[in-house]
Amino acid sequence: MKVVLTGASGFVGTNLSRYLLREGVECESINLRDEDWQLPGEAQALIHLAGKAHDTADLADEQEYFSTNTDLTAKLFDRFLAGNIRDFIYFSSVKAVADAVDGPLTEEHPAQPTTAYGRSKRAAEEYLLSKPLPPSKRLIILRPCAIYGAGSKGNLDLLYSWGAKGLLWPLAAFENKRSFAGIGNLCYILHRIVGDRTVPSGIYNIADDDALSTNKLMQLMAEHASKKVSFMKVPPKVVRGAARLGDIFKLPLNSERLKKLTEDYVVCNRKIKAALNITNMPDNTESSMVASFNTFKKN
Repeated sequence: MKVVLTGASGFVGTNLSRYLLREGVECESINLRDEDWQLPGEAQALIHLAGKAHDTADLADEQEYFSTNTDLTAKLFDRFLAGNIRDFIYFSSVKAVADAVDGPLTEEHPAQPTTAYGRSKRAAEEYLLSKPLPPSKRLIILRPCAIYGAGSKGNLDLLYSWGAKGLLWPLAAFENKRSFAGIGNLCYILHRIVGDRTVPSGIYNIADDDALSTNKLMQLMAEHASKKVSFMKVPPKVVRGAARLGDIFKLPLNSERLKKLTEDYVVCNRKIKAALNITNMPDNTESSMVASFNTFKKN
């Protein structure tokens, strides 16, 4: 079995390539930055991971998102339709649907993205879904939530640098639940989809089974570093005011980052589990999260 990857050098691509090779799957990567890139003649699946990631500092130009996440995806899909590769697996995001949710997010939730990143991802989805799909081909759109794992960068890495020092945590007044997607579960799902033709074309959320609060994350991080975190309940109104100042002066704590740290964002994964005929994801959230801290500790 052979798959073709874009974005193979990124965090997900590196881990996925390693996972698939271990399972006996041949991997070939293509670099979409090369002007003369071509798709190979034969492969079971094209897994499109390449894209411009969400910038929580809000410094990226909107057109960058659309040229990379939308236009390049459309060009790649057109070539896929004209070629012999069987499956197109597009790596979208829950942010293509909503930046904030009230209750568990399902695949049926109306798409109302509010950020340039989310809009560019949703525009790519709409393009893919608008094209007639030959009976011999499959289109799988995956919407992962926040991905974590050994070597990941981003908010969790920054959060660990705080929690591992046992510093005062001033956001304890926010009691939230957020879904995460472990890299192990993500690789498992992709491998299963490629090898199982009974999984129908469609959109699938990707998330671990358990959602965690940020306060729980801080506790796990402190315990991993043999520290004890002190929780301080600063009034939410004060914290939000400080975040708005961060928006103006481009400080580390801004409204976007505060949302990621304190708001509920629970993602339903029942559809993908039903498609794969499994009851639970293979990796537990807490144990996988703690295992990922070993990488953070070295940084």
